[in-house]
Parts: sequence; structure tokens; C-alpha cells
Amino acid sequence: MSPEHTGHRPAERAVTIHQPTPIAPSPAAPVVPVQPDGAPSVTSIVLPDGRVITGYAIDHNRPEPVAAKPLVSRTAVNIALGGIGFGAVCGGLVLLTTFITAVAALVQQLIILAAVIFGGFVAVQVLTTGRERGGTTVNIRKAVIKRNHFHS
Repeated sequence: MSPEHTGHRPAERAVTIHQPTPIAPSPAAPVVPVQPDGAPSVTSIVLPDGRVITGYAIDHNRPEPVAAKPLVSRTAVNIALGGIGFGAVCGGLVLLTTFITAVAALVQQLIILAAVIFGGFVAVQVLTTGRERGGTTVNIRKAVIKRNHFHS
């Protein structure tokens, strides 16, 4: 139950208000460079209470100077040069395909010519008679074969 319902009132408390105390700014600490220019610079700071803090100085990144852009990009120039080179090669490619077609037709004609000549040679050999070449003539007479015996 709350104190109001019981009839008792709590004792009033004394309220103390605290005001923040302003901090006096400390005097600027002297900066002492320690190393020469060749290495990263190390600095030491002497605090007002006499302590010395030593560390590397932080150099802020400076943006690179912006170079002037060329009027035409390098990509566009490379694409244009590639197109010119391709156009120059296309004529040679057309000539190359024409040459290959001509060589294929020549080979085909030579194969046909060889077949005609070889076939003609074989036909002449088969169709000529033996007299012209000085061969032997064999006359076959009427033969009678009786019971597996040959009678001439």
C-alpha cells in the first residue's frame, strides 16, 4: 500500500542541486619534432601535468590532382582502330576463301581426269585382242565329257 492510503506521510527530504563546474581550457602543448624528413615524422607533446606523449604524426590524404580528360576516350579510339583493321582484313579473307574454292575445284577436276584416264587405260587393256600384242591363241575344240573323263 502506498503511504497516502495508510495515513502516514513520508518525511520530506532535503533536495541538493549540483551545478557543473566549468573546466578551464588547458594551454596549448608544445610540439617537438624528433626525426628528420626521410622517415615518418615522430612528434612529442608535453602535457600540462608534465607527461610527454610521443607518436607518429598523421598526414591527411590529399586528393590527387584531376587530369584534364582527352576529347575522345581511349576506348572509342581502340574500337575505331579495331574496325579499321577488321575492314582491311575482310578483303584478304574474301580473297582467301575464293582461293580455297578454286583449289578445291582444281583438285576435283584432277581427280575426275585421273579417273577418266585410268578407266580408259583399263578399258583398252581389256578390249584389245591377243593378236595385236603377240600373245598365244588357244583354240577350244568340241569336247565330250563322259563320266568324269575328258575326251578330246
